[in-house]
Amino acid sequence: MGDVAMTVPVLRAFVQQHQGIKITVVSRPFFQPFFAGIPNVDFFAVDLNGKHKGILGLFRLYSDLKRLKLDAVADLHNVLRSIVIRNLFVLSGKKVAHTDKGRADKKALTRVENKIFQPVKSMVERHVETFHSLGFFVDLSNPIFPEKARLSGEVLKLSGEKENDKWIGIAPFAQYQSKVYPLDLMQQVIDNLAKNTSHKIFLFGGGKKETAQLNTLAANKVNVIVVAGKLKLPEELQLISNCNVMLSMDSGNAHIAAMLGIKVVTLWGATHPFAGFKPFQQPIENCLTADREKYPLLPTSVYGNKNVPGYEDAMRTISVEAVVAKINSNLA
Repeated sequence: MGDVAMTVPVLRAFVQQHQGIKITVVSRPFFQPFFAGIPNVDFFAVDLNGKHKGILGLFRLYSDLKRLKLDAVADLHNVLRSIVIRNLFVLSGKKVAHTDKGRADKKALTRVENKIFQPVKSMVERHVETFHSLGFFVDLSNPIFPEKARLSGEVLKLSGEKENDKWIGIAPFAQYQSKVYPLDLMQQVIDNLAKNTSHKIFLFGGGKKETAQLNTLAANKVNVIVVAGKLKLPEELQLISNCNVMLSMDSGNAHIAAMLGIKVVTLWGATHPFAGFKPFQQPIENCLTADREKYPLLPTSVYGNKNVPGYEDAMRTISVEAVVAKINSNLA
């Protein structure tokens, strides 16, 4: 989800700066709402569970895309499926470019020995380079963000009208546990923020387990609302676009809020913003990281999928007070 969200600011800038060019985004149908309302951007939904499943499905996908009479192909994902598709276009004589994910630089940042602790190029910058390879310069110095969405009736039933209160989104989960702020500390963050009656806090997540945990975090607090399971993605995007700030782990919700131009505070455990996944246009000061003096091997992973013995409590070095203060400073 985060990977897809990081392409959105680039495409918004591209179509504004190259108004005669039409773009077709090829991705899973779930992500179509990310691109809604962007001029000159169409969406082609890939059916990975049906027509486009497997090797034969990839050839059918290529055949379907050929009918669009594309002039060039930008592979912003650079995984096995997209590599197959782009190489088929190369064989047909089309101009093709792909995003270099910088795997060597990221490995140097996360390895145990001879670690090179310095920022690598962001994924957004790498996508810009991909379009440059196709002959299109994209300037992100003055990014374009959509206006705050008008809330639908379904969202308003959950959120109520926004008046003088401050709306705070909180997404406390991530794909890997090494990127999740301990829930007992998150409870303290939420309890502290909820004391201010001018705050309305929305908790984002998905699935039965996460929803149950969110309900516990929200218990007995009238200004804390669990969003999980109650809204569809387009409606969640409406709600997020009206938040004043989003608190997130190193996860997709951070990038969704950033693509909408919302202030984002992120918490980092096994991973680090230096790996190129700092949310778009967010200051590094909004990225609260675990203490590298106590845990010198950090970051231990690009994606958080590697567990290092003894590092299970690394995120506990990010204090509740620091998180609350950072959120409040972004509400000022």
